[in-house]
Formats: sequence, structure tokens, C-alpha cells
Amino acid sequence: MLKVFNHIKGDKVIWTIVLLLSLVSILVVYSSIVALAYRYKAGNTEYYLIKHTIIVGFGFLLMYLMHKVKYTYYSRISQIAMYIAAPLLLYTLIKGVTAGDASRWLPIPGTSLTFQTSDFAKLALIIYVARLLAIKQDQIKDFRSAFLPIVVPIVIICGLILPANLSTAAVLFTTCLVIMFIGRVKVKYIMALIGIGLAGLALFIAIVFAFPNLNSRVETWKNRIENFKSGDSESNYQAEQAKIAIATGGIMGKGPGNSTQRNFLPQASSDFIYAILIEEYGLITGLLVVFLYIVLLYRAIRIVGRSPKTFGSLLAIGLSFSLVFQAMINMAVAVSLFPVTGQPLPLVSMGGTSIWFTSIAIGIVLSVSRETEKEEIIEEEEGGDLATA
Repeated sequence: MLKVFNHIKGDKVIWTIVLLLSLVSILVVYSSIVALAYRYKAGNTEYYLIKHTIIVGFGFLLMYLMHKVKYTYYSRISQIAMYIAAPLLLYTLIKGVTAGDASRWLPIPGTSLTFQTSDFAKLALIIYVARLLAIKQDQIKDFRSAFLPIVVPIVIICGLILPANLSTAAVLFTTCLVIMFIGRVKVKYIMALIGIGLAGLALFIAIVFAFPNLNSRVETWKNRIENFKSGDSESNYQAEQAKIAIATGGIMGKGPGNSTQRNFLPQASSDFIYAILIEEYGLITGLLVVFLYIVLLYRAIRIVGRSPKTFGSLLAIGLSFSLVFQAMINMAVAVSLFPVTGQPLPLVSMGGTSIWFTSIAIGIVLSVSRETEKEEIIEEEEGGDLATA
């Protein structure tokens, strides 16, 4: 392990956290896909284990490659990515693969995998907003020259994600607000943007209720919120099964592979994998996973404090906050603190492109850390040369 760490750069604690969460993912996914395997693969759980392990392994490769690229290059790449993201989201709404009344995916030709375009758009927007904030620091308090150019892409991308995936749009919108606040945008402008977001959501819902054939997702959102408020066990089937899993897991858990609720939870390997984790490995392991995400955010904040460049700081905190915020929402849903959202648990839930884009995001954060470490070493060497001169 130490020899491997000698060949990678960037924050070693983040690398360790990703490795631990990936191992947890492989173990819990293997246990939670039993019902899925019997439904689609005649009980062949090894198929899903091998597939998921390959996806996780490829994610590590992507992370390694991304962290080797100097993070400043991502500033330029984000410009191209934004021109791709908006049309891709629009095309997905019209021609995407539909599941649960939502068009979120595009099939990847030649494979059985689907590509959730919002994952790509989310990454592109966060990098692009960090880029604009860094460029416009000299006039950051100005409404016309700084605030408007930053707001327009946020509104467009979040608006295109909203019809099919409200929770992802909300997470992305909140992340952009956090980046803008750290980037010294005036608070009154940020409050205005929140007002625009709420007004846009209200307008969208009003239009859909007036023309119900346009989008059926609003009814789904309404039902989820009403069911959550009512607390009725029959209408909150998934949440109730998750609570049973957590309650029966107790402090130490039932042990690996001994879950019973995996047979009743429809999304046991994705949206509600945290409940299965607690059922099998106990509340202690569940709290450890929460701790790992918090440490991940803390290490990103440390990178921000050490990075001499504004773009690197905003990039690291934006990508890290997005991942950890999503994780907290997923875990809050699993323990019935929040209505069902459909957000996977980053680095743990079973998935294809979602794991890969999460890996890319962490790789970019590690790239910022790597460049920061390199600059610190150069400064130390220059300081030493001056001292001996």
C-alpha cells in the first residue's frame, strides 16, 4: 500500500477515504443485489459483483488520470463542456430513456450502460462557475459585468435538469450558491438568485398543472412530499422498509450477507444502500461512513486554505461540497429525515457513469491538491536557497 501511495500525488487522506468507500461499496452492493440477480440474471449475483467491481476499478483509473492533469486546464475544458451540456440535456428531455416518468438517460452505444446527462452537466457547470468567479474577482461586486454572466448558465443548466430531476437541480443550484458566496458575490445578489430559482420552480409547476400532459414528475414530487408529511406506512413503503433495516441492524449489524430487507427494498443497491449497510454492518459502520464524508469535505477545505489560486480554491470546494451534500441527502432519506429524492450515495451506490463522474470530480480535487503541494515544495526550496545564499 505504501509503495502505491508513493506513485500518486495529492491529498493522501482523500485517496484513503475513496478507497475505503469503494471497498464498502463492493461489499454492500454484492449483498444488496440478490433480488435483482434473481429477477434478471437467474440468481447470478457474481455477474453484478464483477460488473460493479470493473466500474469501480475504471473509476479509480479515471481519478488517477484526472489528478495527473494540471487543474488549470479544466478551466478551458469547461467552456467546451458547457456548449455540449445544454444541448445534451435538452436532447435527453426529448429523446432520453424514460424510467419512473423521467427522461434522464441516454444509452451508451455498444454497451448495456446508460449515461445520465445531468452528471456531466453538473460537473461542467461547477467548473465553469468557478472559472467565471476567478476571472471576475476584480469586478465581482458589479451586477452587470460579473453577476449576470455567472447567473445565466446556472439558470439554463438547472432549468434543463429540473423537469426530469428536481433533486439534482436543487443540489446543483445550492452548490452554485455556495461557490458564489465563497467567491465574494454580494449576498443581496445571491438572495435575488434564490428568489429567481423559487419563482422559476413555481412557474414550472403552474404550467405543468395547467397542461398536465407536459410532465408527470410534478405529481410524483407532490406525492412524495405528502407521503413524507403523513408518515403513513402504506404510502411510504420504501422509507418504512429502510427503517426496518436500520432498526433490525442495531449497533453491530446482522453481519455481511445477512440482510433481509434487501428482498423488499426496490432500490436496495442504489438509493437505499445506506439502510442495507446499517442492517448488515451496524450503526457504528453507518456513523463511520458519515465521518468519512465529513473528513472528505474537511480535507477539501484544507486544500482551499493552501491553494494560492482563486480558481483552484473554488474548484476544490465546489466539487467536494456537491458530493458531500448529495451524500448527506441520500443518508437523510434512508433514515427518514427527508422525502425520497432518488439521489445515489456517491462512491457507494451501484451505478455506472455516476461512479465515473464522481471519480472524475474527486480526481480534479486531487489535481488541485497536487499542484498546491508542488508549489509549496518550490517555495520551500527557493526559501532554502535564499537562506544559504
